Amino acid sequence: MDIKLNCTGARRSPRTYRIYRAVVAALFTLMGLNPALYAQTEDYSVVQALDQATSNYEAIARQIWNWAEVGYQEHQSSALLQQTLRDAGFKIEAGVADIPTAFVATYGQGEPVIGILAEFDALPGITQSAAPTRDKRSDQIAGHACGHHLFGTASSAAAIAVRHWLEASGQTGTIRLYGTPAEEGGSGKVYMVRAGLFDDVDTVLHWHAADRNTANPGTSLANKSARIRYTGQSSHAAAAPERGRSALDGVEALNFMVNLMREHVPQETRIHYVITDGGKAPNVVPDFAEVYYYIRHPDAEILKGLWDRVMTAAEAAAMGTGTRVAVETMHGNHSLLPNEALAKEMHKHLSALGGYELDAEERVFAERIQASFGVSGAIPAYEGVIQPFKLEEGRGSTDVGDVSWVVPTTGLTTATWVSGTSAHSWQAIAAGGTSIGTKGMMLAAKTLALTAQDLFEEPSTLAVAREEFDQRRGPNFKYEALLGDRAPPLDYRGVPKN
Repeated sequence: MDIKLNCTGARRSPRTYRIYRAVVAALFTLMGLNPALYAQTEDYSVVQALDQATSNYEAIARQIWNWAEVGYQEHQSSALLQQTLRDAGFKIEAGVADIPTAFVATYGQGEPVIGILAEFDALPGITQSAAPTRDKRSDQIAGHACGHHLFGTASSAAAIAVRHWLEASGQTGTIRLYGTPAEEGGSGKVYMVRAGLFDDVDTVLHWHAADRNTANPGTSLANKSARIRYTGQSSHAAAAPERGRSALDGVEALNFMVNLMREHVPQETRIHYVITDGGKAPNVVPDFAEVYYYIRHPDAEILKGLWDRVMTAAEAAAMGTGTRVAVETMHGNHSLLPNEALAKEMHKHLSALGGYELDAEERVFAERIQASFGVSGAIPAYEGVIQPFKLEEGRGSTDVGDVSWVVPTTGLTTATWVSGTSAHSWQAIAAGGTSIGTKGMMLAAKTLALTAQDLFEEPSTLAVAREEFDQRRGPNFKYEALLGDRAPPLDYRGVPKN
């Protein structure tokens, strides 16, 4: 059915334009059509524009997927997104917050100011081709096992669609795309928050790759990490052990005390570590050893107390083993602060758009991926389903949390992976390099664009979201970065690439 409606003057009157859109939406509903697809019929449709540009954004996402650059080293990926936005008329501020790959892209002027987050870092140590069976890539050292190549591309696509709608409709306001590096353990957004880059923003939207479609308000765990390094005295482990002081003993003493702590911490606490350096030869008393810790809890204040206890244990371990200890805080993230007013707005648009269907080839691919899970019984298909609205308690951590404590924030997930897929898996990399990833990515872009569009047109929603935000934070809240005043750890994944 080809329907074309006209509203003379809508371009110059946002209020008339909103009334017009509401009437058209009602007509589409009465006719049994998807109301999200009416968009702006006459002037500019963000949904139609994104549909028409799908192949272009698919190519961008696949290029970033193929580069698979790790945190703070995403030079090509960041440059590609910046150029894409620059070509669309955005003003680019690169290298913000003392991070070479971080950037802010801005279009428009005045209020409201709506931000969209874009990530693009890959995970080290896991690679995979776009195949439904395990197939490591020898030409890569990292892979997009968390779908950030799709994240950055869809967010940029949404921002560009909104930019053109702002111009077509005559609506005032500013759309801002934040290029945020190193989400995976690097806390890139925290440094951007600390630098004040979100201080004038009315709301922030984001999304993430997943195996299902949701737009629910959610929480996460606050998280802080450190590399704890011990220095001792090397010696021959057999001929002169009395002259040695083992740095590895310091690490093991710390780990033993922390494991005793587990009985005496709040049950929501999560503590995990890996020994990254424990010496090189058994017959040499190691004079250096390092352990890498993550500590998590839903409440940042409780997390601070847990952190202090681990730091005390670290000092005690050094005293007891005759070694010296040094601590480098690597990252720190606040928990997500949910905002139901914004989440309901986003859920409305995701529900109106609906999910998507797999074609025959994609279904065969999906079945082979699911066979690799080793799970008995059929796994429900989530790509065509929008999950019901509810508050979700997450067990992971994200630097989006810090953004959510300084500006009202909400996000969604879409099914860019085969149902049942876990993040940080080779199955996630595989699907993210196929048309399944593209379909989920474009669903996210459309939802972000439609949500931003409505927020520009209905400032009352922003006011309600701000009121909820202030209430959840409390009257005495003052933001403090959990990672302190340290500089961005640009080499936390190894030697940065030029």
